[in-house]
Amino acid sequence: MTLFSDPVCPYCHRVRMVLAEKGIAVEVVDVDAHALPDEVMDFNPYGTVPTFVDRDLRLYESRIIMEYLDERFPHPPLLPVDPVSRANARLFMYRVDRDWYSLMGRIRMGSDEEAAQARKELRESLTVTAPIFTAHSFFMSDEFSLVDCCVAPLLWRLPLLDIELPPQADAVRAYMKRIFSWDAFRQSLTEAEKEMV
Repeated sequence: MTLFSDPVCPYCHRVRMVLAEKGIAVEVVDVDAHALPDEVMDFNPYGTVPTFVDRDLRLYESRIIMEYLDERFPHPPLLPVDPVSRANARLFMYRVDRDWYSLMGRIRMGSDEEAAQARKELRESLTVTAPIFTAHSFFMSDEFSLVDCCVAPLLWRLPLLDIELPPQADAVRAYMKRIFSWDAFRQSLTEAEKEMV
């Protein structure tokens, strides 16, 4: 199994967290997302990372890779067993991508004005949802899950995005402290990601 991963990409970071949590041995090939080798282009028609290869199987899109790994290597499970809780976890991941990752994208790729507006929206959104971070040990769950694998890489990049959370977001900071000390999170960090903070 091979994972083509950009060392600073938050979507690749998510997949590396799943691999670390499950103790899955794969070859991680570091690539530059903006100058991908032909090999990745052969495996992935969209030319994106992460790209995952398992024999004849080629997967791209972080959530699909994460769910595949969770099903292929069921212990420890990173999605709930019952269908309702599973659907809710998938909905949380969708919302994290749509609400928070889209804002991160605007901060990184938009004009100065767009970035400033997106930065403000992300700070406010995290602050408003702060109570959610205290409801359970992990994000909307008492068990570490794929949702945490989606949330943690974004939160790790807040300093890089020039976002400082206000005092009202102390619950988010407490969650960050817990999740950043989690073994799988620490193992998933690349050298470049360690330098982000």
